[in-house]
Amino acid sequence: MDMVDKDFCRGMVVVAHADDAEFGCSGTVAKMCAEGWEMVYVMCTDGSKGSSDREITQQELASMRRAEQQNAGKALGLKDVVFLDYEDSMLEPTLELRKDIAREIRRYKPDVVITMYPMRSLNGGWGVGHPDHMAAGEATLQAVFPTARDHMTFPELLEAGFEPHKVAEVWIMGHPEPDLYIDVTQHMDTSVAALMEHKSQMGGRDEAWAHERMREWRRERAIGKGMQYAEAFKRIEFRR
Repeated sequence: MDMVDKDFCRGMVVVAHADDAEFGCSGTVAKMCAEGWEMVYVMCTDGSKGSSDREITQQELASMRRAEQQNAGKALGLKDVVFLDYEDSMLEPTLELRKDIAREIRRYKPDVVITMYPMRSLNGGWGVGHPDHMAAGEATLQAVFPTARDHMTFPELLEAGFEPHKVAEVWIMGHPEPDLYIDVTQHMDTSVAALMEHKSQMGGRDEAWAHERMREWRRERAIGKGMQYAEAFKRIEFRR
């Protein structure tokens, strides 16, 4: 797909944790940045629980993962990384989270928002879904429609200068029936470089492992699509 065929130039990725986007859509984000898009990440949680190290505190881990995500953003060429700092593993699709995401949508005015699959998939393994992932996806969809576009929803946002904004499309990562495939073949090295910035989450695995696994996952998505490596999404279009 030619991602500029609709004259889009701004995108936002909303995920639960630092490294979620690197695993899920960093090839697409690398491509967008290379093509001149202004890309922003919004991290819903503080990342304070993702470790088996019993010597590290939650505050130390949160600080470490924030720095890792900022470094990954630099590797990709992001415009900004926003941290909402909700407690890791406790995320819920609350009105407050919806408002916070809507505020960032109004601030950065993305044409496309990429986010997580908001439902549980009972296909075994890690596919059962992290509750934070589902909460982030659901709150993001609520924020896109109708919250970010409606001036009377959360009037305090308007009073603070955040004008309503209508997102054109949402792309859902991890959907069981994707219909949008992005060719990321030329951007795999950047994708892996961004992932490797998340050293606290690698469990000692090296760059060779990252290259192998990331290519394996994206090769599977590219089958039958005329691409070597692809990332897949469910595309939701909104009238503007």
